[in-house]
Amino acid sequence: MSTKKKVLTLGGVFILGVLGGSVLMYNDSIYHSVNDALGKGATQNAVGGVTSIDISSMDIETALMAVQSERAKLLEAQLKDQIASVQQKNDQIAKLNSALEAVRNQLGQIPSDSPAGKVITVSTELKTALADAGISAVPQTKEDLERLQQQIAGQISASSNSQQMDMLRIQSLSNKRNEAFDVMTNFVKKMQDSRNSIIGNMR
Repeated sequence: MSTKKKVLTLGGVFILGVLGGSVLMYNDSIYHSVNDALGKGATQNAVGGVTSIDISSMDIETALMAVQSERAKLLEAQLKDQIASVQQKNDQIAKLNSALEAVRNQLGQIPSDSPAGKVITVSTELKTALADAGISAVPQTKEDLERLQQQIAGQISASSNSQQMDMLRIQSLSNKRNEAFDVMTNFVKKMQDSRNSIIGNMR
């Protein structure tokens, strides 16, 4: 390849890189991430995690890749934390269900016409179930049992509603993580295809 062609090739690749980077900067998520990196020497992703990235010696293409890669890692970490939180809530709901069943079993052993203030002997099953669910109050009367039954049912309902919101957050984080990986993959492929095309035309 002649010197002139080499110069034209390098110039074409450089211009293409700048133009490609400029187009990608119109993507809000990438723009803000790179803007933070260039202005502060660090990136701050959409989920609030901050990590240092030295991009002083990087070209725009490498900088974009570094920012998106770090963003994907942070989203992956938060996704794992959110999934772990949901699993913990599932475990707690299961324990509350066991406690509710134990309360109902205890109530089933008390005659329906018994007065509300009737003193009861709490079964070992109920004590264990309440302790596992983190409930410290031990019922002393039939009225206490009925009140406890309503309380546990309310906690289960509230936890189930909260869990639905958690699942939506997991879906959102999963979509953002996949988007970050897609952006990196597509960017690398497009830049490589463009380079190959320019170099091929210069031969």
